[in-house]
Amino acid sequence: MATYEHVFIARQDVNASQVESITADFSKIIEENDGKVAKTEYWGLKNLAYKIKKNRKGHYVLLNIDAPHAAVAEMERQARLHEDVIRFMTIRVEELEEGESIVLRAKADKERRGPREPRGERRPR
Repeated sequence: MATYEHVFIARQDVNASQVESITADFSKIIEENDGKVAKTEYWGLKNLAYKIKKNRKGHYVLLNIDAPHAAVAEMERQARLHEDVIRFMTIRVEELEEGESIVLRAKADKERRGPREPRGERRPR
């Protein structure tokens, strides 16, 4: 079977439990078609680069999938029909990434560094 990374963006006005429900629905579609979801990551509510369907923010979710193409095609068809999904992208990868994705690692690094200093107040050298 082939391996895929699927990222979708849900509307900003849905809550986190509804996003989990959408993720569960997509996972169920994959599993019904002889595939499996290796990893699911919720990246949070983030600003969009530009407005999409009158939304300025969106809930980002990553799914690592090991499934045949037919299962992924059916999941994408359902994503197009789902009113809460505003964008999605699926790419085929050679192998799935182990551990956290780069987005979650960058978020953890940012939290570990702490807050930034205001522009006018710099430390003396």
